[in-house]
Amino acid sequence: MKIIVTSIFVDDQDKALKFYSETLGFVKKHDVPTGEYRWITLVSPEDQTGTELLLEPNQHPAAKEYQEKLFADGIPVTMFGVSDIHAEHKRLTEIGVKFFMEPTKMGDLTIAVFDDTCGNLIQIMQV
Repeated sequence: MKIIVTSIFVDDQDKALKFYSETLGFVKKHDVPTGEYRWITLVSPEDQTGTELLLEPNQHPAAKEYQEKLFADGIPVTMFGVSDIHAEHKRLTEIGVKFFMEPTKMGDLTIAVFDDTCGNLIQIMQV
């Protein structure tokens, strides 16, 4: 068994697609109409057959509340790996991404947390 799709709730699918593809550099894999919304998944450009990230609409009241409470409590909804966290932090900061935690060493790990502009905090970790 392996993870093939993981999802995050977003408040605007078009805005999320733009942020995750243009700002973060993920590659759109699927964009399929499903009624009022779409099945939009992205993959890492480094592993285009790997795990897909689904941009899930937060329209259900429980989803919206879950997303808002995690954000308010400063809890990231997912984590992405980067090879050089300081370079990635600099690149993202220069294009306007708002960080809630600058790169911080925690034991053997270095992490940072930013706002995805779609209702979520995202953690990056140097791998």
